[in-house]
Amino acid sequence: MALSSGPHSGQWLRTYRPVAAPRMRIVCFPHAGGSASFFRSWPQHLPADWEVSAVCYPGRETRMAEPAITSMAELAGRIADELAPRMTSRTVFFGHSMGASVAHEVAALLAGRGVAGPAVLLVSGRAAPHRLRRLGSGDDGLTDEELLARVGGLGGPGTEFLQDPELRELFLPPIRADYRLVEAYAEESKAPAVDIPLVAYYGTDDPDPVPDDVRAWAELTSDRCAARAFPGGHFYLVPHEAELVGDIRERLVALG
Repeated sequence: MALSSGPHSGQWLRTYRPVAAPRMRIVCFPHAGGSASFFRSWPQHLPADWEVSAVCYPGRETRMAEPAITSMAELAGRIADELAPRMTSRTVFFGHSMGASVAHEVAALLAGRGVAGPAVLLVSGRAAPHRLRRLGSGDDGLTDEELLARVGGLGGPGTEFLQDPELRELFLPPIRADYRLVEAYAEESKAPAVDIPLVAYYGTDDPDPVPDDVRAWAELTSDRCAARAFPGGHFYLVPHEAELVGDIRERLVALG
């Protein structure tokens, strides 16, 4: 089954520049509070027969009316259900920040089901799961003020909307839900290993994760693992999008 049939591939996947018979597919997993459209410009940096799809989490964009999911097990499980009948050996996963953890869990779930998983797992701006630490304190995690400070400090796209009280009411709930998921996952993660090549990307000025925690992804694959740093902070991939996607393209082409 093809991964996409049009610009909107269904409830869970959005595809930008659909390809009838793609030679390579990249499935992208957004960061906490992020949306599928974060990856809308990636196809311009890739060959015409490569396809980019992005996961659309509940609670944002076309799924704004749906409640966001606060359990990694539920989120990864539902995404795995969606992807399982669509996988080919020429599919790779890319996840940034929280999305790296989601992509990893989905890859592990597919492998556990005996389904062909991604040919390569690309993780970005995220500590290996066994190196994760909680962000907040106490059972309630981050307060609204702490959460806003945290999101604003990362400098991601769209943070200016959080300064407007009305827009904040719209955008804060899915961010809150994602951070609850992140907090719980940091405590509960069992760090499942995968048997596929892995590449870990990070920004040199990102205070969290630190480089050693990113490189620790190598401990979770029985295959090879590489790391690549780019100048910048947690959202280094915004100004360095073309360079990052170019690096991904070169690595995938080298696989043959």
